[in-house]
Amino acid sequence: MEPGSGAAGARADQSSGPGEALLLGVRHHGPGSARAVRRALDAARPRAVLIEGPPEADELIPLAADENLRPPVALLAHAVDEPGRSAFWPMAAFSPEWVAIRWALEHCVPARFIDLPAAHTLARQRECDEDPEGTPPGDGPSGDRRADLRVDPLATLADAAGHDDPERWWEDVVEHRGPGRRDPFAPFTAIEEAMTALRDTYGAAGGDRDPVREAYMRLRLRAAQREFGDGAVAVVCGAWHVPALRRRTALTADRALLKGLPRTRADLTWVPWTHRRLARAGGYGAGIDSPGWYAHLFASPDRPVERWLTRVAGLLREEGRIVSPAHVIEAVRLAETLAALRGRPLPGLSETTDAVRAVLCEGSDVPLVLIRDRLVVGDVMGEVPATAPAVPLQRDLDRLQRRLRLKPESGQRELELDLRKETDSERSRLLHRLRLLGVRWGEPAVSRGSTGTFRETWRLRWEPELSVRVAEAGVWGTTVLAAASARAEADAVAARGLAEVTGLAERCLLAGLPDALPAVMRVLADRAALDTDVGHLAQALPALVRSLRYGDVRGTGTGALADVAAGLAERIFVGLPPACAALDADAAEEMRRHVDAVHGAVGLLEEAVGPERGTPPPAPPPASHPARLRDGWRAVLRVLSGRDSVAGVVRGRAARLLLDGGEVERDEAARLMGLALSRGTPPAEAAAWIEGFVGGAAGGGLLLVHDERLLGLVDGWLTGVSAEAFTDVLPLLRRTFSAYDTGVRRSLGELVRRGPGERSSVLGAGSRTAGFAEDLDAVRADAVLPVVRLLLGPDGEQRGGTDNDNQPTTAATT
Repeated sequence: MEPGSGAAGARADQSSGPGEALLLGVRHHGPGSARAVRRALDAARPRAVLIEGPPEADELIPLAADENLRPPVALLAHAVDEPGRSAFWPMAAFSPEWVAIRWALEHCVPARFIDLPAAHTLARQRECDEDPEGTPPGDGPSGDRRADLRVDPLATLADAAGHDDPERWWEDVVEHRGPGRRDPFAPFTAIEEAMTALRDTYGAAGGDRDPVREAYMRLRLRAAQREFGDGAVAVVCGAWHVPALRRRTALTADRALLKGLPRTRADLTWVPWTHRRLARAGGYGAGIDSPGWYAHLFASPDRPVERWLTRVAGLLREEGRIVSPAHVIEAVRLAETLAALRGRPLPGLSETTDAVRAVLCEGSDVPLVLIRDRLVVGDVMGEVPATAPAVPLQRDLDRLQRRLRLKPESGQRELELDLRKETDSERSRLLHRLRLLGVRWGEPAVSRGSTGTFRETWRLRWEPELSVRVAEAGVWGTTVLAAASARAEADAVAARGLAEVTGLAERCLLAGLPDALPAVMRVLADRAALDTDVGHLAQALPALVRSLRYGDVRGTGTGALADVAAGLAERIFVGLPPACAALDADAAEEMRRHVDAVHGAVGLLEEAVGPERGTPPPAPPPASHPARLRDGWRAVLRVLSGRDSVAGVVRGRAARLLLDGGEVERDEAARLMGLALSRGTPPAEAAAWIEGFVGGAAGGGLLLVHDERLLGLVDGWLTGVSAEAFTDVLPLLRRTFSAYDTGVRRSLGELVRRGPGERSSVLGAGSRTAGFAEDLDAVRADAVLPVVRLLLGPDGEQRGGTDNDNQPTTAATT
């Protein structure tokens, strides 16, 4: 527990401190503290309220009266010259600071922040980057760290009271206090005395930052007392600071502490916050473990346990669990019994959780994970009005979010987009532009039920930190489109490799940046002309080809991309065979992946820029014509499959790609495998060839199941390997065959167990595979045609009804 997370403060004696200020020490985000602050303010009726927070935000306080400003929210401060440097001051509905602000606005009383200015806080962050030391968590902006802390005040007080859990002790003495206490100042007086004793015993904590902050708060307090009178000012601050504010100090001494502090220009505004970010697990140092539970305690001062367990029961019912009113009644009784046995005034979160586990969850911990995520922490997200100050980029983003009906939400949700629809297409462009700017509101996901390029699936979740990213991206432009275009052009110039530039070109097409694409293409063409590394070229080609396909569905001009892609492909064709020679195992595997990528890219390139089917190519075809690219790639594969100097895994993969493309017959494939597995080939090289031929690629196992000649070749080679070599090749073979489906492995095992059967020779033409006849059963195969026509649709049915000679199509001709 941080020092400022206690709750202390009281009326000052007339003989102490700077006047009779009402010092209300609080625990940040404490519902009990918040209720106590309201009761104390109602009783004291001060003429001014001073609150721990950055004074530059004073002009933002009136916005808290706007009905569209709904907590949890946070004050965001960022450096004007360095927007990425920022700090937050979060407030929930149950935060004492928020309650004090609202009380002041409701009673037309001036409210002011008195903590160290954000200008100094942000400047100090820059100085502390190498050796970050900072405010104890909870007594300043998020991200500050505790330094030189020698004592945890709540742990010390809890230990003195005989409690081993300071969190539970604090809940018992403050958070669970009922509203019927007669003296509204009693808790603040008691805790102030305890904090004073702790500071006298252990000294101040927090390094050199707390004395500076407390000196500034004293100066602001003195100024308010001169303006409103000694007994007319209330201060709401962290309990640890109350003794320091009460202490008499010389004005010159406080000013001396503040002299020479670094500063920078800072802008402040309100931004939405979430309960999840208030939780410690969310990364905010002054957070609490259970913001949803604390919000419930604050909103339900009467019968909180009964209301909480009713909410839990409702959640479990929504998830399909059977929970009756009798379950809830029994859980309430058990929670109250546990609290009595443990000596607690009211069941806390631990008692209610134990009761839920025992009664509602039947002893299982699994539903408790859901309860903690949805209720104990929760996905509550605040709102900020459009009138709040914001950078122009944020205002443009807000406008786009409203127009496209994309409301920021703290919970994760999936968004399915059909890019053929204008609204969905605009949503996609917005999300891609934000990703270019580093605002990762959405993450692309695999589309369910469709693999077409006109479908996109996004996982959306708005985090408060994204407001900082938007402010930081504001240096690139005042609108999302202009900022994304400027950022893309700058990233293209700064890109280190060719693949990075091609990926950027792809993102420009996805984001719909017509002004940035020419600049990126110029950089891409220059880099492609200078880069001679085949691996870099092979990495760059797939992204370019994907961009061509995206251009079709998004209506984007991609002519320049097609020319660059064709040029890259031609250079890859020339440089790939020499690059595949004399490679070690790791380099060969990497080159095999490049071969797969280029093969897929050439096929997609044919689809993206190819002429209509049936249209003869011009003579001679240009370099970018798909027929020339296809023929050139096939020639490269033939060279790779037949050259002994090429690594085995690459030769095997080239042979497999030729077989799949119909460029070689099964007999030729069997001949190549026989050569690769001959006695003169080292066992490790042969095993690598097998991995390239039947491993990794889709259907490798089925190929062996359906062609017993190939399986016989592998089986014969493996049984003939020496014992010493077998130990070396076994890991490689296990990796190859373990990737097959269970059914495929079982079929292969049955074939190997059965033996060669009717096969006369491993290289002979006749072979029989279990479950397959020698000839096609035309009657059974024709029964499939109605289903095929149904799948193809009306056009497919018309095309599939007759062949070129106007004769009925059968399964055999199909």
